[in-house]
Amino acid sequence: MKSLDFVFQRLLKAAFVVLGVVILNFLLVHMAPGDPASVLAGEAGAGDAKYIAQLRAQFGLDQPLYQQLWTYLRGALTGDLGFSYRNQLPVMTLILDRLPATLLLTGCAFVFSLVLGILLGVVAAYRRGSVTDSAVMTGALIFYATPLFWVALMAVLVFSLHLDWLPPFDMETIGGGYTGWARALDIGHHLILPTVTLGLFFTAIYTRLTRASMLEVMSLDFVKTARAKGVPQARIIRRHVLRNAILPVFTFASMQAGQLVGGAVLTETVFAWPGIGRLMFDALLQRDYPVLLGVFLVTAAVVVIVNLISDLLYRFVDPRIEAAS
Repeated sequence: MKSLDFVFQRLLKAAFVVLGVVILNFLLVHMAPGDPASVLAGEAGAGDAKYIAQLRAQFGLDQPLYQQLWTYLRGALTGDLGFSYRNQLPVMTLILDRLPATLLLTGCAFVFSLVLGILLGVVAAYRRGSVTDSAVMTGALIFYATPLFWVALMAVLVFSLHLDWLPPFDMETIGGGYTGWARALDIGHHLILPTVTLGLFFTAIYTRLTRASMLEVMSLDFVKTARAKGVPQARIIRRHVLRNAILPVFTFASMQAGQLVGGAVLTETVFAWPGIGRLMFDALLQRDYPVLLGVFLVTAAVVVIVNLISDLLYRFVDPRIEAAS
């Protein structure tokens, strides 16, 4: 019963969070300079005031802001996120077509960064003060400070153009016509560069956090007691230190979903990955308000769902939370 109450409370809070994000994004987008009607009229080669007024009336942009907001909220509650000015398609159709590619990229980048970051953090803490520790922390500092777009461009230049090891762009080989496992391997081949590029920044964060957390736990009394009892060092690290040091890393990782999607905008743009990050970038340039708002809404929903799942998993990772509640 307590678990059901916990889930219900989290779902209720999540609904208010998503509602607040929708309203705030709607107001910010409409306060930004630029007018979709002017952009469309300019592309059509008819920039006179009468044609622009017709476009504004057609898309409801001539209505008061509060009425536009109410219309959008009423449609969002029924799954109608509007109509794309530029693509002439429902926004939900566009997002559902691009969302799997983004979830695949961000999911792989998240797993890659978390596993590699924890592994490197454990190695650095276990060999603290050594050359290995210095090399790991130096590499983590470099990738933490290096802009994501620069890493992506260098990865394309080195591994695609110079060494010709990996494909530089897109999600699949154009005209390949692969099916089944051959298509899955082709997508995986294209996935390597964007996944590593997007994951390196977060790998650096998890490495530094894991090392610091492990060094803190290794100085506690129960670890010293285990050493005094003659417990092997590898077992101390695995059973006593890592299980307690992983909790801050798990907490911090659950908050990175939004930043992963934000980083996916740059990554998808550089690697021409057909996800919602690239869709959002194109919509921003085209002043396609419904697409922008739809991507923001879906992104907020994904972040809230990930945080909800992490809250539920945290009770299994740290049973003290369940006992305290």
